[in-house]
Amino acid sequence: MTAIKALVETPMGSIGIDWSDGVLCRLDLEPDEAVGEKDEPPPAVREQLVAYFEDAGCGFDLPLKLQGTPFQLRVWQALRKIPPGTTVSYGELARKLGTSARAIGGACRANPCPIVVPCHRVVARNGLGGFAGDSSGRKLEAKRWLLCHEGAALSGTNWLRNSE
Repeated sequence: MTAIKALVETPMGSIGIDWSDGVLCRLDLEPDEAVGEKDEPPPAVREQLVAYFEDAGCGFDLPLKLQGTPFQLRVWQALRKIPPGTTVSYGELARKLGTSARAIGGACRANPCPIVVPCHRVVARNGLGGFAGDSSGRKLEAKRWLLCHEGAALSGTNWLRNSE
């Protein structure tokens, strides 16, 4: 895994950022605080993150260098089509892509650019589900925060509560 080049402060805490030649490669929701700020992120990355945290309706139009399997790349492309404030279940996305919910969860877990590739918009059929391999903790709280920020609603579930 590549080294984080900068930490950016957001309303949900520090996010680690890595890029190459101005192209976003990775966002780390739990960066090593010891990394410190090594470099200034590309202007487009910083500007679009700031815009998103000010207005969740702002989309991302960043060049990305996503490294994954052909299947993961297909899932990540589908994730980028889910509008802010909208959620789909792992099962719904699996049916659309002709695969299993577990495979969708694995691709979401491997997503190198959460938020920009919005895997947080994929939820369990009856609740929040996990986030980046986390079923409780900071990453799951980040998912909850992101969905609230976007105004997403899950009818009939208690996804806003701390315990599922």
